[in-house]
Amino acid sequence: MELGKQIKMHRQEAHLSQEELANRVYVSRQTISNWENDKSYPDVNSLVLLSEIFQISLDNLIKGDIEVMKDVIQKEEIEKMNRYGKSYTIMLIATAVSAVPLFMWLGVWAFIPWGIIWAISMYFAFKVEKVKKDNDVQTYKEIVAFSEGKLLDDIHKQREIGKRPYQKILLVIGTALTTFVVCVLIGFLMHILLN
Repeated sequence: MELGKQIKMHRQEAHLSQEELANRVYVSRQTISNWENDKSYPDVNSLVLLSEIFQISLDNLIKGDIEVMKDVIQKEEIEKMNRYGKSYTIMLIATAVSAVPLFMWLGVWAFIPWGIIWAISMYFAFKVEKVKKDNDVQTYKEIVAFSEGKLLDDIHKQREIGKRPYQKILLVIGTALTTFVVCVLIGFLMHILLN
């Protein structure tokens, strides 16, 4: 990051020691040293004070760090989406696989543990949807590009936005069909096993 170099350069231009700057920003000398060596990052209040002390705009002070911060934020969002996606997949598989054994073992009481497993899988589904919404990714192509850390250009983005309503309809139909098939299979297995 560039901010540490910026702080050190402006501090030296203002003929301030780390101790003097620390007193003016209301932090310790060690904190100034950590900032200058990129071991930590100033909070917003400290950034404002630094820009006033150095008599430069906040934009000039953090110039170069904005792109780095955007990359860090995007990487965190990608990791979050991948983590939630994996958790959702595992819980969805657990929901489907546990249905028959639970109902055979616990009967009607199986709705409780099975409902908990289902609720956890829905929690992760909502988390995935929130990350998708926050980052404006909806279609499969957008999701794949996002999970790889890439962005679609404007033309491809507009094409994908045009596909979104159709994909939502297909998703609802696919989910309904899958649920129907699973329910029929569970009912069929229960009928065979109980007779």
